[in-house]
Amino acid sequence: MLGLENLEEFPVNQGNHAFLLLLPYGLHNSHYSSRVQQLERAFGKRSLLNVMTVVTHGPGEKCESALADLKAHSGFNEKRFHTCTRCMTDANDIIDLLEKIDVMVSENNCCSEREEQREHLDCKCDKEIRIRHEERENLTENLKCESLNGPGVAGHSQQNDGSAGGEGGHKTVSAETEEKGAFKDVSGNKDKTFNISDERNSQRFQAESETLLRRLNLQHKQQKMSSADFLKLGPPVKQGHDTSEKDLAHTFIQRLMMLDYRARHIQVKQDNPGVSYSQSVPVSDSEDFDDLFSDSVDSDNSIQSHVHPMDVQMAVFHCSDNFLKQNIITKLSQCQYALPLLVPDSVTMDTECPLWTFRQITKTWKIAKIKDNSNVVNMKTMPICKAETPMVFFFRLGSLPVSKSQLMNTLINDRHSTFFHRNCPGSTKSRLLMDGVAEIAWYCPAGKPNDSFTDCTAFCNLHGDALSFEKQHKILTEKSSVTVVLVPTLEKGQKSTTVIQDLYESPKPLIILIADNDCGALQVKKRKYKMGLKDRSQSDVSEGLKGIIRKILHEPDNTSFQLESLAKVPGVRVDEDDEVCQKGKSAALKTVNMLQGVDISKIKVTFLPCQGDLWHEWCRINKELYNLKGNIEKEKSQKQQQLMQIRQTQCKASCNVLMKSFTESLLSLPSKQKEYFLKWNQILTDALSTDDLSLILQSYDEKWTELLTLKKKHDKSDLLTSKQTELEEISKKLQSATFGLEHIFREMGQIYEAHREIPAESRAVKPKHTNTEWVKYPELAADLMISGYPVELMDGDAGHVPLTWISSLLDEVIKKLGDQRVFVLSVLGVQSSGKSTMLNAMFGLQFAVSSGRCTKGAFMQLVKVSEEIKKDFQFDYFLVVDTEGLRALELAGNSTRHHDNELATFVVGLGNMTLINIFGENPAEMQDVLQIVVQAFMRMKKVKLSPSCVFVHQNVTDIAAAENNMDGKRRLQEKLDQMAQLAAKEESCDAECFGDIISFDVQTDVKYFAQLWEGSPPMAPPNPGYSESIQELKNIILSKAKQFASVKLSHFKSKIHNLWNALMNEHFVFSFKNTLEIAVYRKLEVEYGNWTWALRSNMLTIENQLHTRIENEELDKVERSDIFKEMSKTSEKIKKDMSKYFEDDKDNEILVQWRGQFENKIKEFQEELVRGVERKLDEVIQQKKACKKLDDKKTDFEDKLLQKNEELAHQLKDKAKDEEKLQKQFDGVWSDLVRELTTNMQPIKDINLEDDLANILHILGFEWGLIIDSKKSSKYKTISQVSDYTEYVVLRKHQNTRGQGFASQMYEKLKCQFKGLLEHGDQGLIISLITSVENQSLHEIKKKPVATRGYSSAYLQEVAQNVQRTVTEFEQNKKYAFKKEFTVDLLLYVFDRAATWLSESHKIFTVKNDAHTYLESKKPQYYNIFRSFCKGNSSAVVFGEMICEKLKVSIVEAVCNKTAIDLAGEMKCSCPAFSENRLNLEKHLLKSLAEKEDFDAFITYIRNPKKQVEAFIKARVNTYMSGESKNAAVDILRKNVDDINKLVSQALFDATNQVTTQNGDIYMWVKEFSRFLKDKLTLGTISCQNFGDINNFDFLKEEIEKGLISIKEEMNRLSLDKIKEFRLRPDQILIDQLCDCCWETCPFCRAVCTNTVKDHVIKDKIDHSCPFHRSSAVNGVHYRNTTEISINFCTTEVASDRSFYPDGVSEELFLYKEYRKAGPRFANWSITPDEYTSKYWIWFVCKFKKRLEEHYGLSFTGRGEIPPKWTEFTKEEAIQSLDEMYRTR
Repeated sequence: MLGLENLEEFPVNQGNHAFLLLLPYGLHNSHYSSRVQQLERAFGKRSLLNVMTVVTHGPGEKCESALADLKAHSGFNEKRFHTCTRCMTDANDIIDLLEKIDVMVSENNCCSEREEQREHLDCKCDKEIRIRHEERENLTENLKCESLNGPGVAGHSQQNDGSAGGEGGHKTVSAETEEKGAFKDVSGNKDKTFNISDERNSQRFQAESETLLRRLNLQHKQQKMSSADFLKLGPPVKQGHDTSEKDLAHTFIQRLMMLDYRARHIQVKQDNPGVSYSQSVPVSDSEDFDDLFSDSVDSDNSIQSHVHPMDVQMAVFHCSDNFLKQNIITKLSQCQYALPLLVPDSVTMDTECPLWTFRQITKTWKIAKIKDNSNVVNMKTMPICKAETPMVFFFRLGSLPVSKSQLMNTLINDRHSTFFHRNCPGSTKSRLLMDGVAEIAWYCPAGKPNDSFTDCTAFCNLHGDALSFEKQHKILTEKSSVTVVLVPTLEKGQKSTTVIQDLYESPKPLIILIADNDCGALQVKKRKYKMGLKDRSQSDVSEGLKGIIRKILHEPDNTSFQLESLAKVPGVRVDEDDEVCQKGKSAALKTVNMLQGVDISKIKVTFLPCQGDLWHEWCRINKELYNLKGNIEKEKSQKQQQLMQIRQTQCKASCNVLMKSFTESLLSLPSKQKEYFLKWNQILTDALSTDDLSLILQSYDEKWTELLTLKKKHDKSDLLTSKQTELEEISKKLQSATFGLEHIFREMGQIYEAHREIPAESRAVKPKHTNTEWVKYPELAADLMISGYPVELMDGDAGHVPLTWISSLLDEVIKKLGDQRVFVLSVLGVQSSGKSTMLNAMFGLQFAVSSGRCTKGAFMQLVKVSEEIKKDFQFDYFLVVDTEGLRALELAGNSTRHHDNELATFVVGLGNMTLINIFGENPAEMQDVLQIVVQAFMRMKKVKLSPSCVFVHQNVTDIAAAENNMDGKRRLQEKLDQMAQLAAKEESCDAECFGDIISFDVQTDVKYFAQLWEGSPPMAPPNPGYSESIQELKNIILSKAKQFASVKLSHFKSKIHNLWNALMNEHFVFSFKNTLEIAVYRKLEVEYGNWTWALRSNMLTIENQLHTRIENEELDKVERSDIFKEMSKTSEKIKKDMSKYFEDDKDNEILVQWRGQFENKIKEFQEELVRGVERKLDEVIQQKKACKKLDDKKTDFEDKLLQKNEELAHQLKDKAKDEEKLQKQFDGVWSDLVRELTTNMQPIKDINLEDDLANILHILGFEWGLIIDSKKSSKYKTISQVSDYTEYVVLRKHQNTRGQGFASQMYEKLKCQFKGLLEHGDQGLIISLITSVENQSLHEIKKKPVATRGYSSAYLQEVAQNVQRTVTEFEQNKKYAFKKEFTVDLLLYVFDRAATWLSESHKIFTVKNDAHTYLESKKPQYYNIFRSFCKGNSSAVVFGEMICEKLKVSIVEAVCNKTAIDLAGEMKCSCPAFSENRLNLEKHLLKSLAEKEDFDAFITYIRNPKKQVEAFIKARVNTYMSGESKNAAVDILRKNVDDINKLVSQALFDATNQVTTQNGDIYMWVKEFSRFLKDKLTLGTISCQNFGDINNFDFLKEEIEKGLISIKEEMNRLSLDKIKEFRLRPDQILIDQLCDCCWETCPFCRAVCTNTVKDHVIKDKIDHSCPFHRSSAVNGVHYRNTTEISINFCTTEVASDRSFYPDGVSEELFLYKEYRKAGPRFANWSITPDEYTSKYWIWFVCKFKKRLEEHYGLSFTGRGEIPPKWTEFTKEEAIQSLDEMYRTR
């Protein structure tokens, strides 16, 4: 009623669009039911669909409860509810109400019974829309998409042309409008003029468009849909009836991307009762017989029909940005569908040509010609925009009973609906967006006799009545080669007559098809034909029409059509004219124009010089670094210089104009323009090579056919060889002619790598020409990769991975996205087996798909996982790796097998899952591929990588037959098992079947694919079964991916490095190094060190406490369970820390493999600590028990000493001031007293190690003379540093003479005389023997309880026997035997090393167990007591002084032990050398050695690394305690002094308080005081016998406190060196912690293993490894029978083709590449090839060249000559290289 001033003017009882039910708030609930009933009675039940309920309220009144109240009524729809004020003056309220009404009306789609009422209501609706538009100007933008345009005047069609469901029987709105005078007569002015109803139709069309968008859920697409929206991994694409109407548009795109041509008709589920989704049958209200003859049907006109399929397509088209449009049109073309060529715009009245959308489409066809009496077929490939072809234009005038589009389909492909027509599934009468749209399709011949047309021909179809779309009709008629017009009848005076007359009079060929005429084809005049359609079969019409068109097209003067020509037609808007597109194009043309006129095969050589011969030469030389021969270090140095020279040349060549132009555009253009720029570059560069490639491919095809023919004839003549050579040449030409965007990016990568590898000051480029933009290249490439571009991973031409470029690129991706988790999916298969097509269809990717060499090398592309499904997966992205085909024809005869093995191993190793794509069902075709794939998986198993695989069997003829599939699977399983056995032999691995190599289930891991094409190309559409297979495979991949742990992008980057570096070597398994795992393991080692230190530190504290209690006789037995209990708190914390680390660390997927092992290690470490402490404390207890007799006497001693002191003091009281006399008197009395107390007690003798050792050696069978001579010479002291042990050995006689002739014997004698008997291998083994014997012997000796039970020569005898036995075992199977001098010198050396420890330990024992020594130690203390008594001091004063004396000794010991633990802990955390793992310690040790340049220290390290490490730790501790950190150490000491003082003061207070309160005596005081301090201080026995008179304990407390002040002052002056005198020392604590690791040495260079965990090989199955391998010159290695020192590094040797003799003894040679086969010492070492040698050891060799020559008696000459490049390294570079090696290992 709104807007009507006079209600009487309202035409009552006419159709209604809406009822407003106004209800006052408060009465709304009761009024609602009665008003609804009234409406139903008056207007029927259907009227309730049109009710809008409005609750009105007063100003300020709230009515929140109204909606809840009304929802209780059945039938109430809350979407059709509104509230507003009763006065209705709020404009926004009214506008909101009108919007709701509009939505309701649109949904109900009411159809009126009378046209007048409908027009009236339409006017009302139009008026309301105009009001809304005026008040809310942005509303239109929210409701419609930009360019969602329908026909200007056609309105809502009630019938369809051939593409939309009926060209006759119903009049379109356009025809109705025409009848009412909407158009002037076509014979007059042909411009359209509009009356008011035209404007109304346009507005209705706009409203209906908005409704359509709402139904398709596209109404909010202000931001156009983009390709990125669909380059995501989302939920499975909906199939069948699972799709709801709102999902229709997205499902259409998704299925189209999967090449499912059925995407054009998707059935939807019935989720809206107001929409008809199927052909429902109305039921009549009457059963009367007369009703049978009635035409009227009481149908429900309020029911909407489902959305027309072409409306879905066009709505998606309009709501997509230009790039998505282009993608959609490309996919439609691949589905062999017609494409929109001219699209009308309902708002601007323009006609648009979406030329941009055609730019990616390339068509291939074959033309058969007769040449020399034979049929020659020429293939032609072109971008369709450039193709000049005949064009046949179809349109209709008026309505037709036949389908124009269906007729056109029979001309192009009668098995496929290229043009949508009325009989297609899903077609409806209601079609909105197709009228006025002109579509185009091309027929491409196959070069066969049954081709419909002999050349590529375009067919264009104008939808709707051409009379209504004059502009489109005129444009296409002018462009066409043949015009075909369909008319209902051919009579004069029709509206169509003028149009037909114009066509008839024009020179263009014309064919008129007449619907109501049954005449056959008739040529009316030249090039003018007519044909009747009535009562004729479609095939007759089609064949007749084909014949006429063929005849016309064969005529010489036909015009041709080119898509690009439409850009020049006035009145046609071309999408490419957009400013952003033009700017992108002009930038691209600036680049591409440089290539014009250049031979396509010369473009890369001329403009991309860095990736041509230079890059290929670099790759070749780099590969040779892993296969060195001869003088390998010299050769290696030369090759590295060559590589650097190539990089310098690349730097010079990097400033060419093409690359400069290209990169400047990339850097300067805004993002959208950059997109167009890249796409234009791709389009224009592809167009450059299309013609040439077609010719080359055709030539290749011909030559290949000739070669196959010769092979079939088993021709082995020179002709076969000649043809193969010609094929190779064509292949090379094909590679040269292939040019695209990927080559430009490859060039960017090479420019970047060249600049990165050349230091800035070395780049031989003039400053003005310097290219500084190269640093930004990785960021540019990263942006492209993130936006969905494929990025080249492996250069297919060079067969190489540019590691520096790829690493930097991925680093930039990580910077921009974060270190995202990815699931890597790689694909393998034979060439042209459809790998790229499959991936593109599965994920919507853009991998290159074209004839010839599709994918070259390997490309990677990121696919984001959508938010909807991300929660189900452990990753954020899929990273898809596409590869070139195996067994590629271009590579035939050019190391194909090796190339394929390399590629397969690389991509299988990279992928979490690998798709193995098999084409066809021929087992012979499969065999080579399967063998390559199985071998790749075998290698992964051996290097502990475990990818999964799925076999995709493409192009299977009958995938429906289950029994066929089962048989195929069985045969595949058999073939895989067979290949597994073959691969096992080749890789030296045990495997009986494929399941032994990889987890594989033939039932679930094999997918059969239907063939891609439904028919024969080039006109065949994709097989729908193919897209179904794609979806099923995608589901399989996703279900498997859920079970996999993802990898981070940084891990993926490391994997690329590891795999490629290993592949550079011929022996992949030996060479593979998982740097990521190594890095994670190193971090774990650091944590392990922290955990073990926490346990050790805690155990030291516990040991301290228990030791003190034992000394205080508070504990006489230590239970292991008690120690564990004391440790429980720390132990539990460590367990929690471990769990947290293994579960929460970012590398937890890798860490999980070691969790159990390290948990066991910590447990074992704790048990070992407990056992060690238990053993130590048991020795202390045993010592206490052994000394019980002496300890019991000590109390008597002290009592007697005190008594004698007191007596003597009373006698000499008057001489207290004469110190000399007092001392003399005391000394006399002391001597007598000691003599009296030690009667019958023998003093403990000092040990005589020299005599004991001589006796032991004699007992072992050595002559006295030999023993004495060896001791005199002192040669034994340097036995570990001897450079040549020849004088210690002698040849075994039987080896010297048996089976040898005179010449051989003379040779051996001369060798012994001039060079020495021992080779370097022997020397190394003897050094290892000495080091091992030294370490084991010292370990055994230090385990003896010398300090607690005293020294015994039996200890040395046991060790000596073990050494002799070890030497004897070592001699077995050697060609030499040791002289006796060796064993004697070795034993003298071992015991000389142990002498100091034995002496110190025995001294400790003597102090604690010898009465004479004990009493002598007490003399100063008792002299002080004596003096105090002489001075007349009271008992309390003397006793206080005695207590303070005891406290002083005990406090010093306690403070020093505690400080030792604290200092060790502080240094463990703060000292860089000690704070991490064993590798870090080694690095700092090497730095220290270099800084000091001490050759002797180097030799000690080389011979006995553990000894030097211990010395390094001691030196660092000393430096810490005396250098810059001295103050920090002193602070720790003082803190401990304060803590102990507080403890003693508290004990003093508590004991005094306790005794005073309980009236105790001195005995009670001593007991209480000792009890408080028993865990912290060792007080020993306190004698109270002579102090029973003390009763003033406060006075005693004061006296002791005075003494404590003095003790504290003295303690604060205590030197840190004092710590070294006590039981715990910080250096030894750190040695115990840091040296409890692996000490195995490299079997080649003797570099020490840097693994923190000992027994890692046995328990963790982790090989020995070290990043700091040395030149063999360091160890004095020389060439056999010469003095030429060897300078080779073992990391270089293992990449060479050289061989070695294990241990220098065996005569059997082993390849360095297979060093693990040489025996147990070699088998457990991981020595990976390194193209760059250690600068550190190179510097060492050059620095100490003379010293090394003198030390080893060798020379750096001949093969040992030092390369000149080596001398350039400085000490600073050497030290810096340690950090680099540490970081990369």
